[in-house]
Amino acid sequence: MKILISNDDGFRAEGIVALYESLKKIADVEVVAPEHNNSAKSNALTLHTPLYVNRAENGFRYVNGTPADCVHIALTGLLGYKPDLVISGINNGANMGDDTIYSGTVGAAMEAYLFGIPAMAVSQINKGWEHLSAAAQTVQNMVQKMMVGALLDQQPWLLNVNIPNLPFEQIKPPIVCRLGRRHAAEPVITQVDPRGQTMYWIGNAGPAMDDSEGTDFHSAQLGHVVVTPLKVDLSDHDNLSSWSQSCKDIFHRTSV
Repeated sequence: MKILISNDDGFRAEGIVALYESLKKIADVEVVAPEHNNSAKSNALTLHTPLYVNRAENGFRYVNGTPADCVHIALTGLLGYKPDLVISGINNGANMGDDTIYSGTVGAAMEAYLFGIPAMAVSQINKGWEHLSAAAQTVQNMVQKMMVGALLDQQPWLLNVNIPNLPFEQIKPPIVCRLGRRHAAEPVITQVDPRGQTMYWIGNAGPAMDDSEGTDFHSAQLGHVVVTPLKVDLSDHDNLSSWSQSCKDIFHRTSV
């Protein structure tokens, strides 16, 4: 079994090192990750500046680009083969609810999914790497069970996985949930630089707005490994017919 690992925290991040050390026990694993932290880069690709790949002392390869760049380059020439699975993570902090839209961790996994490869975006729920080895062991166990269950031989899928920062024996089994929703982000932070110009810093993500039963937020609070299947289709299927009628009424009139 061949696994490609990437992330958005950078190739030096504790999460990706722990994930590699755990998965190399059960598979052939390669790492292609960003040179620096690329959080909140979503699916961005670098199109107007050159990208370079270097190899670190530990064997990891790193790219001066985004998480999606790393996976794209790996799958379109760098590796020379198609991996059986791509895992992005382990991220330093949760990616739940609206986070998935912005997440570079999810973006890297989604890039693999677009290439027809099963992919997982994996995060620890709280920042700080507490009980990181337990999270890595959890991922290893999930992958082994996927292999036994032949999940990797099916059509490509995209999973968003969030693991509680708990000792391994206290982590509750995976549960499949829908995404919750967050409140709007906190206000932008402004500062004045030494030259008198105003600087703007994006505010923190807002608190959970929809954390009802069945959401990722709710199950995370209960100590479960939270699994949310994702899709790329952004079409508003529920309102296609109403929009179709509106277009006919508004744009197809013979007279104004």
